[in-house]
Amino acid sequence: MEKKELVNQIIDYIMQHLDEDLSLDTVAAKFYISKYHFSRIFKEETGKSLYAFVKRCKVDQSAIDMKLKPTKAITDIGLDYGYSSSNYSSVFRKHHDTSPTMFRQSIPTQSMAVPFTPERVVHFKTAEEYGAKIEIKELDGFFVLYERFIGNYVDIEKNWYLFLDKYEAFLHEKTLLIERFFNDPAITSSSQCICDICMTVPQDCGLENVMWLKGGKWIVYQFDGEIKDIFETLQGIFSVWLPKSGYSMAQRHGLNIYHSIDRDNHRVVMDLCIPIE
Repeated sequence: MEKKELVNQIIDYIMQHLDEDLSLDTVAAKFYISKYHFSRIFKEETGKSLYAFVKRCKVDQSAIDMKLKPTKAITDIGLDYGYSSSNYSSVFRKHHDTSPTMFRQSIPTQSMAVPFTPERVVHFKTAEEYGAKIEIKELDGFFVLYERFIGNYVDIEKNWYLFLDKYEAFLHEKTLLIERFFNDPAITSSSQCICDICMTVPQDCGLENVMWLKGGKWIVYQFDGEIKDIFETLQGIFSVWLPKSGYSMAQRHGLNIYHSIDRDNHRVVMDLCIPIE
């Protein structure tokens, strides 16, 4: 297995088990490699030590939980990720420059600045307006060709066009173009956001950078508009609609499924899919 693909699998495992022990010894043993080799290749590919990467992911995910579970006690959220009350507050403050309590109080519910273009302020709709365009669907799994990038989500459009040009030979009328996003760019540092750019392919395509995206139950919001407005829509769903909906987000990652892309006008028609239990 190539180094990049191995690290991708390690990241997937980490993101799915943030509530468990993710020490260097534990994760290296899971993948049957020496912890010294593991430590070296992980830092080469991500720019972070395993310890730093895991800590950042745990704290960021706990912040997402505060957004999605406004009535859950902060101490209980910290405990979910292995932190005592005092330790959680200290780690959170060091990472986000504010206490968990102040962070929860500052979660926007009406408007917010866009983190990658902070001069732009977006305004949310009401829960009822979001709900009018949402369906609950069961989606099958997808077998996809993919490339992963870690960086600013503002670069997704550029990376998509590079990906489509590179794998043009695999495109046909039934191909689905899918993003799998791991992070909330309103919480995770813009330079550390993880996204998989994917297209469906036959299982016998002969390529190595392939995987299954799990199916299940999803909130599906139908989006038709400019690419720059996707952030606003997702933040509104997460901050306004989902906490009031009665649904809980599942431990799968969100998907954006494209139906059409207008390169010249930077517009898309797509389904914004949030996994639920």
